[in-house]
Amino acid sequence: HPQLSSLFPGTDVGVTGGSANKENAAAVIHVTAQPLLLTPEPWNLLVTQTPAKEKAKEGETVVLNCHLNSPEHPSLTDLMVKWYKEDEKGQMDLLEKNVTILPNNSRIFMSGDLSQGDVSLIILNVTTSDHGIYFCEVTLPDGKVVTGDGTKLRIRRALGLFGIEESIGTIIGVVAAGIGGIVVLIVVLTPQLRKCILCLRQESRQ
Repeated sequence: HPQLSSLFPGTDVGVTGGSANKENAAAVIHVTAQPLLLTPEPWNLLVTQTPAKEKAKEGETVVLNCHLNSPEHPSLTDLMVKWYKEDEKGQMDLLEKNVTILPNNSRIFMSGDLSQGDVSLIILNVTTSDHGIYFCEVTLPDGKVVTGDGTKLRIRRALGLFGIEESIGTIIGVVAAGIGGIVVLIVVLTPQLRKCILCLRQESRQ
């Protein structure tokens, strides 16, 4: 039946043509879907830490300010906030996903209101071990991470001698050590001086 066989190629062409149209349709759907994936992109978040340097005395409460500003997205509650500290021992995480992660430590926590863009860190009863550079890091819903410039915290230790305060890493400690050395020298020299004075007196008598 040549007539039937001649019909089959036509139907074959129809089928392949239909599948080609389906591919084109899928390609069109894919192209239109791409802009939807890119829409969360313009977050443009600003993470501002103030001041750049902070000083505190042992036992005081310190607030390290960190403010978020995002003109495009007024809702900030979807953001994940992390605070970490860097010092000579390395990096230590203090707060993750807006919550303190330090074991048995309720001294350090987020004090601000995230919905208002305030993610400041509060440290109660600071000790000299709290010195270091503190960084406020924010993770956006699309996975992008924005970190502040950091705040350097220095802790002054009260020595209790005439109310003198020693600032970690400053020259005051060196000066105090120098004064201590001079005192030791005077104590050591005193017996020698006495002997010399006695010698002089004897000589003057003779």
